[in-house]
Amino acid sequence: MHRTTVLVLLGLLTINLTFGQDQEKYSLLVKEAKNFYDNNEYLKSGQKYSEAFNSLDYRKNTTDRYNAACSWALVNKNDSSFVQLFQIAENGNYTNLSHLTADTDLSILHSDKRWDEVLNLIKANIEKEEANLDKPLVAILDTIYQEDQGLRRQIKAVEKKYGKDSDEIKAHWKMISEKDSMNLIIIEKILDERGWLGADIISKQGNKTLFLVIQHSDLETQVKYLPMMREAVVNGNALSNNLALLEDRVSLRQGKRQIYGSQIGRDEKGEYFVRPLIEPENVNQRRKDVGLHLSIEEYAKHWNITWNVEKHKERTAKIDTK
Repeated sequence: MHRTTVLVLLGLLTINLTFGQDQEKYSLLVKEAKNFYDNNEYLKSGQKYSEAFNSLDYRKNTTDRYNAACSWALVNKNDSSFVQLFQIAENGNYTNLSHLTADTDLSILHSDKRWDEVLNLIKANIEKEEANLDKPLVAILDTIYQEDQGLRRQIKAVEKKYGKDSDEIKAHWKMISEKDSMNLIIIEKILDERGWLGADIISKQGNKTLFLVIQHSDLETQVKYLPMMREAVVNGNALSNNLALLEDRVSLRQGKRQIYGSQIGRDEKGEYFVRPLIEPENVNQRRKDVGLHLSIEEYAKHWNITWNVEKHKERTAKIDTK
């Protein structure tokens, strides 16, 4: 091998290693910033976000910059807040106007003339994003999305009121199942005739609706469309983190173990647990690789689960025995 080639390879290795270290540092700083925000220490949160942005030039990370804008606004640092808002509007192509205008964290900015400038930029982003949309199809998918998610949002309230084994919760699940079946007919027709359409044609929510309906279908249907979704991810027409959830569900239903830890079970005591995983000690790297931003520890916490690898292995062994 020529010396120059060796030097080039060494240079690339150094660059990749450095970038990986910068990403890790960025992630740690953002985590600290979020913790400060959760503890109402908004000034420290904003400062920590700035430190993160200086460590890695993540101009298009709209979520972190939006959160930074909120932290600065909550301590009346309007200039710093607007720097972040202009950044996501101009470079991140931010489009979530309804969330922005309803967010009380940013209320102090509304009387500033720059607020309208930000809104106009976002409106322009929306117009650009919607220019090629199939709007009749978007409307159909929006209705399906509301039906799919609306009934599921009511599950906890029904269960809390009547109990998880009550006739009422059984009737509610039956209603969900019937609605899923009707929605699946429409989604299958779209997929069979037009393929897995991207957000540029059916919007981000419409694109997510395709996934949700397949995710809530029977195993045979999931297996049928899993290769199509894999290809859609490669082509940029579906999200890898959504695909991860479908991969996990199919694996478990086929009697195998899940890959990314997205599927949660519930035991006879009513306690939630992470269903069996392959190589649970390495799950966080796999989650990171597909864009699942929460670690398994953070994700499990949403279900009141304290993640412990050894306990997970013990539970899995008992499940295998059964």
